[in-house]
Amino acid sequence: MEPVVYLAVVLVVGALAQWFAWAVRVPSILVLLVVGFLGGIVVSPDEVLGRDVLFAGVTLAVGIILFEGSMSLRLAHVRDLGRPVVRLSTVTVLLAWAMITAAGWVVGLDLQLALLVGAILVVTGPTVINPILRQLRPTRRISSLLRWEGIVVDPIGAILAVLVYQAVLVGNREDAFGTALLTLLISVGVALGFTVVLAVLIEVVMRRHLVPDYLHGTLFMAVAAGALVGSNLIQSESGLLTVTVLGIVLGNRPHLHLEHVKEFYEHLQVLLIGVLFVILAGRISPEQVRDVLPMALPFAALLILVVRPVSIWLGLMGTETTRKERLLLSGMAPRGIVAAAVTSIFALELEHAAETAQGSRTEALTRLAQGAESMVPLVFVTIVVSVAVYGLGVGRLAERLGLATTNPQGVVFAGSQTWVRQAAGALGELGVPTILVSQESRELQQARMAGVRTERTNILSDYAINDLDLAGIGSFLAATDDDGTNGTAAREFTHTLGRAHVFQLRRQDARPTDGEGSESSGGAGGADRKAPAGGPRSADTSAHGTRAKAKTRGASTTTARSQSADHVSARAPFHPALTYEQLEERVAAGMSVRRTTLTEAFTLQDYLERNPDAVLMFTHDGTSASVLTEDTDVAESGVTLIALAPPREVRRNSQ
Repeated sequence: MEPVVYLAVVLVVGALAQWFAWAVRVPSILVLLVVGFLGGIVVSPDEVLGRDVLFAGVTLAVGIILFEGSMSLRLAHVRDLGRPVVRLSTVTVLLAWAMITAAGWVVGLDLQLALLVGAILVVTGPTVINPILRQLRPTRRISSLLRWEGIVVDPIGAILAVLVYQAVLVGNREDAFGTALLTLLISVGVALGFTVVLAVLIEVVMRRHLVPDYLHGTLFMAVAAGALVGSNLIQSESGLLTVTVLGIVLGNRPHLHLEHVKEFYEHLQVLLIGVLFVILAGRISPEQVRDVLPMALPFAALLILVVRPVSIWLGLMGTETTRKERLLLSGMAPRGIVAAAVTSIFALELEHAAETAQGSRTEALTRLAQGAESMVPLVFVTIVVSVAVYGLGVGRLAERLGLATTNPQGVVFAGSQTWVRQAAGALGELGVPTILVSQESRELQQARMAGVRTERTNILSDYAINDLDLAGIGSFLAATDDDGTNGTAAREFTHTLGRAHVFQLRRQDARPTDGEGSESSGGAGGADRKAPAGGPRSADTSAHGTRAKAKTRGASTTTARSQSADHVSARAPFHPALTYEQLEERVAAGMSVRRTTLTEAFTLQDYLERNPDAVLMFTHDGTSASVLTEDTDVAESGVTLIALAPPREVRRNSQ
């Protein structure tokens, strides 16, 4: 197969696999690995791309992924988690290394190979942690701990593996410890040196606007690739540490404004993860998997049932973490692309070392190289098992501990006016978590007295965008009195919640809906309701038609100049979709938010006949809440409807 055809197929398959995983709510890495294994039966990546090109690409891709992940880490998130993060990166790593080494030796690995595998498998990594966190949306503390552990421990594991590898090459000579220590010092020195120089240069370039915005993503990718390769040329495998430290420093520099760069890298990371897992899994044959299964399954079981819980509980003993947090961390350590890539690289390095060895070490290195042939499939089976167990089981554990939910349904409201407080209260009575974000102290106090969670902050503040605890939250609704603020806030929350779950009140300059008259604040049952499709239309004679078309063209030009572009607005909530002023007018007229249970005896049609002016807002089917829009199909019965409706006496008078 031609390389270009193979790469195109991998891109398509990787994208489809991740979409399928999202649709069925399973870890994407699991699907990618299965697809890669199956694809490897048909075509071998080594034969198509060649080992040198393959592993050069893998090294660069892993470095870019770690660079992106480290840029997203915020030092502010660990102000109250400083000790736990340090412990996870030191004590827990050492404990895990020792126990994984013992587990490998127990299942039959050579002790030196077991030490190497133990060093590699201390890592978790953003490639597997981030997709699971997106699905779970746990508390901010848990999310921060897992992200920091995943990204910081990855280069630590790689450096640890280098130290072990150097010691293995040296053998039992007395200078083995000195060689390992020198390697560690050089790796740290190289990482710090590159970071200081490159961080200063980038900050100067960015602050003085010496590079146009459209080149920022390319610039950062070039810097990451250069730092990775340059570090590796000086000290083998030090590049991962360099890009991680550099990413953390750049991501936390004040007033550097790298949001657009981070967004670019987020999309790139998704692409690279799909490609890497499909290609690397394709290198493993079914025969290799079958041969290592008797060893790999008990090995993976020891890692999940013994190594992770013991290392977490001993490593975090005496820290600020709660018992529930330690329980969840004990059940969350999937291995990812760094473990897969580093294992493959060191297996090749051992093979090359055995071929070029001379003297007394030849026989020992040849034996290790032969054992290393089983190391790659062993690690891949461990990755599959860990992703399957943690990815499919951690959701239930997190829900039982009250630290996350596999079906986040909560709503964040930007605003605290009367109808917002009433809607949040109605949702809360149905068990749906809500958060009101506003700076109006009096209104927030009224909401708190009604049992609604509040946050007194600007919705566009750094805290609201980056630090707000969104555990259990699935939707965002911008309902302030400023369309610009609503649009900006909606764009920010789209990065976290997704475009389908982010809403803002209809803009003042929004395009009129079908059947809407000039009285934009008219009743919901009249002007704001959509006219039925298929209604009578006036005849379009030649003269009248020409004038009508000219008028339409003029109106289109005016609309294009006066209305906000579609891409700067989020979805408009409610049926009918109303502006801030229209909703406030209805509240001033006596309408309020109430919930009604729709049944077969009292359907949606019955409700609308009694409440023709009602604004339909939310539905709840017993398990999930939905924000209604003008395009939403509302069930006739079997749901609870939350709507802004007139008082009962007004309804009676109108009837």
